Amino acid sequence: MLRKTILVIAGFILFFSGKSLAQDNSLGSISDEGRAFLRAMEDSLIVTADSMYTAYIPDTRPAYCERFVKQLIKALKVPNSYKYPFDTLSKKINIIYPDDNSYRIFNWNIQPTPVTNRYYGAIQMPAEQLKLYPMIDYSDDIGKNATDSPLSKTKWYGAIYYRIITHEVDGKKIYTLFGLNAASPISNKKVLEPLEFTDNGPVFGAQIFNINSETAPGNRIYRFIIEYKKEVQASMNWDDELKVIYFDKLQSQVNDPNRKYTYVPSGQYDGFKWQDDQWKYVSDLIPVQSLKDGEAPSGEKPFNAK
Repeated sequence: MLRKTILVIAGFILFFSGKSLAQDNSLGSISDEGRAFLRAMEDSLIVTADSMYTAYIPDTRPAYCERFVKQLIKALKVPNSYKYPFDTLSKKINIIYPDDNSYRIFNWNIQPTPVTNRYYGAIQMPAEQLKLYPMIDYSDDIGKNATDSPLSKTKWYGAIYYRIITHEVDGKKIYTLFGLNAASPISNKKVLEPLEFTDNGPVFGAQIFNINSETAPGNRIYRFIIEYKKEVQASMNWDDELKVIYFDKLQSQVNDPNRKYTYVPSGQYDGFKWQDDQWKYVSDLIPVQSLKDGEAPSGEKPFNAK
């Protein structure tokens, strides 16, 4: 039932947005009538989102999700809707932009059962007529090969995104998306997901990390993932002062590296620094200082870890 709902949503997005992909990308202003319609649709979306998240019978939440997608597309079909910020709706779902404002992502998840999460999203481009790409969550299907292959706009490693970092490589922009996937009942994952736009649409995943795959030795990974115990908090974020990505160095509570659901933060941080058009791995980003009795710390800047 859930997979059918996902495919219905994907088809709906493609049907109503695919015809406009080649149209003029210029962006004008929203008419007064259009703005009034968007405000009314935003109110409706908020009501549907509440049911989508909290319907008393969890099995009905995918149906509310499908209704939400239909309402969202109806709203976005207003000419120049990209300029409408959906400020109130953004308190219910995640709406995130890169710093160059070249697209925005509508992003949310639902819990169709008490122990499952399913992720949804769509990328809207700034165009007068609707230009929208669906994001279909295939994280369950990818399994152990999650780091090892690029994914097209119809296949996506589901997550809720909370930050985007932009770089240019060989004249093309590539965006590093920071995301959380909490779909597993026993572990959480945080993801660094590269995104670039091609003539065929968005592609998720790129070999911009100087780390080799564990399952395909000799090949670089396409996305970076840390997995850790459900009950703990693990950080992965950007430090703007140091210009680095930092994340918790994890260790297994039972000394078994294959049981990721036993991983917890060790108290140290590893990270990535952007050099030579790639993310270069840095171990012990802020080394733990071993101090003798009466010795003062060196004063190195700690992270405001999140």
